[in-house]
Amino acid sequence: MPYPMPERPKARRLRDLKRAHQQAQDDEGPSPRVEDYIEVIYELILQKGYARIADISQHLAVSAPTVTKTVQRLDDEGLLDYERYRGVTLTKQGETLAEDLRRRHSLVTTFLKKIGVDDEAAHRVTEGIEHHIDAPTLERIAAFVTHANNDPQWLSRLHDDEDHNN
Repeated sequence: MPYPMPERPKARRLRDLKRAHQQAQDDEGPSPRVEDYIEVIYELILQKGYARIADISQHLAVSAPTVTKTVQRLDDEGLLDYERYRGVTLTKQGETLAEDLRRRHSLVTTFLKKIGVDDEAAHRVTEGIEHHIDAPTLERIAAFVTHANNDPQWLSRLHDDEDHNN
């Protein structure tokens, strides 16, 4: 099914793209790649009790030397502790970031499922967008999810209206 394209002057679209890329460069927080590393390390520790360079490499689909270099940088930044041949552990700062990322991931996934996206797609899509959602947008998503949880009839009516319009 083709998606309806909003009426918008082309110059505005280009301006919006430029602004989005500039904002991404200006953001103070960790980069999406750093967030991916922290998430993978945290999940590995939760599942196995430890995170090794080889495991991180496998889950991020990057070479072990690249992981080692990045892990050493994250160690210097205070997000984790790395000892050669002993693995990786998160510092308190890294663990706090990981828990925040996990909550954000869960919230976005829940939102997508609430609007009718199937479970597998919701998780896959969340991986693509979760690093690009700003705090005000995340607050609106949280408000939507809270309202949907508190008033399941509202959500049901929303889906009924959608089915009726298609």
